[in-house]
This record gives sequence, structure tokens and C-alpha cells, in this order.
Amino acid sequence: MRRVTLPPTAHRRDPGGFRAFWRVWVLGALLPVWLVTTFGATLARVDGNSMNPTLHSGDLLLLLKYPRWLRAWGLPTSYPRRGDLLIFKAPADSPYSYETLLGVRHRPYNVKRVLALPGDTVAIVGGRVTVNGRPLAESYVNDGVLSDQPPQRVPPGRVWVQGDNRLVGESLDSRAYGPVDLRDAAGPANVRLWPNPGRVGG
Repeated sequence: MRRVTLPPTAHRRDPGGFRAFWRVWVLGALLPVWLVTTFGATLARVDGNSMNPTLHSGDLLLLLKYPRWLRAWGLPTSYPRRGDLLIFKAPADSPYSYETLLGVRHRPYNVKRVLALPGDTVAIVGGRVTVNGRPLAESYVNDGVLSDQPPQRVPPGRVWVQGDNRLVGESLDSRAYGPVDLRDAAGPANVRLWPNPGRVGG
């Protein structure tokens, strides 16, 4: 019986080990999922009442991320549009933009409706939102009352957002922290997946 001595490196070869794991799970599964959720679309869950009656806490939305990236790369896109439901982080220089969870202070993502685009002049007159001097037809809001605010021009690269819930104290939005930088936005979420699937914005 002939004995065969393997070189030291042969003992370390494992065709079904790390390389297979990397090829199958990382390149074959995890990488595509990361690419889709980073540059394509993902899910977003509503937490809070600021978008009542349009959205309710627990609603599941489809967040489209590709419009944000198209804009960032200078490619043609209609994003953002007036009426979009936008998921974003409020301005970092505002104390209204932070919350503390488990002892950690952070800026959470919010969902609000885009009412004014870069270059628009927005104001609240007689309890109604006006854009470029014209009152918006807001059939989606509840019966809350808005306090008047003087005209303000929305700077380039920013949008004016407000919650559909106009009851006092129910929505922290651009009335409190000003226009939102689109660099802090994840993208539009105009489709609800659950419950009552369908279009809710845009």
C-alpha cells in the first residue's frame, strides 16, 4: 500500500468552505439585496400620527430610493414633486429634529408631504397654505387649524414639508424647522402596501 504525503497547503484547501460561502451568500444573495435596498427600493413603517388621516401608525410604505440617486447623479428625474410623501431626516441644526431612544440621541426619519419646491414662495394665510400666492387645495388634511406664517422662499436643493394632521401639536414639520435639505431625504413613499394597498401621495 503506497502512502501519499500531501504538501502542507493541501490540508488547508476547503473547496466547500469560505470561498463557497463568499460566492454563494455574499456575492449571490447579500450583495444583490444591499444594492436593491440602497439604490432601488425598500420598506418603511409609519410611526406616529402626524400624517393622519392619510397614514396611520403601523402602515407599511414602499420607499423608492432610485429617484434620490438619479437626482444626486444629475440624471433626468421628476423627483421631487409637490404632493410627494417624502421620507427624510429633519435639519441637523434644529432641536426639533432629535429624539432619544435607549439613551442614544439621534435624528429619526420622518414622513411628511412636500408642499413647496425649490424656488417656491410658501406662506400660511388665513389658516391655509399658499404657494406662490395661490392657496393649495388640500383635500387630504383633517380639520385642524394652521397659524399664519409670513412668506418664505424655499432655497435651492430644499423642500417645504408638512404633515396632513393639522391638529395643534400633532406634526413637527417645516413650520418648526424650516425647509428640508434633499440630501437628508431617502426618497418618496407614495404607495402604501399594508393595510389598504394603494397610492397615497404624489
